[in-house]
Amino acid sequence: MPADILIRRATESDCPRMMELITELAIYERAPDEVTVTLEHFASSGFGVNPVWWAFVVETDGMVQGFALYYIRYSTWKGQRMYLEDILVTEAARGKGLGSLLMNALIAEAKERKFTGITWQVLNWNEPALNFYRKFDTVFDDEWVNGILAINH
Repeated sequence: MPADILIRRATESDCPRMMELITELAIYERAPDEVTVTLEHFASSGFGVNPVWWAFVVETDGMVQGFALYYIRYSTWKGQRMYLEDILVTEAARGKGLGSLLMNALIAEAKERKFTGITWQVLNWNEPALNFYRKFDTVFDDEWVNGILAINH
């Protein structure tokens, strides 16, 4: 790994930059108005009393250029699995292997924590992401349909 690239665990001080990257991802995924989480809620969900997510960030020259955020999912058939909520590298820093470094950090974390696998979703039109995941011998499942129930308060 070149000296100017650093993979590390995210800290609470990374949250504002991570939110910027989340907004960039939402714009790319054609859903800019779907990001409704506040910075305060985001930060407390990862660094409060009972964190529900964990993340790695990748820095180049001291600037966070991407992150991979996950939480623990439980399968009654398989046990604990890592659920990769988002992995992204800012557009200007793509093509330098930063995403692969993040994915390798996730794989190492999953092995260390004895998870039985890593699962995630990817949009069916997102060919760059699909091609990225194929490098890791990913099996894509066309059998299951996503279900979402929004809870309005």
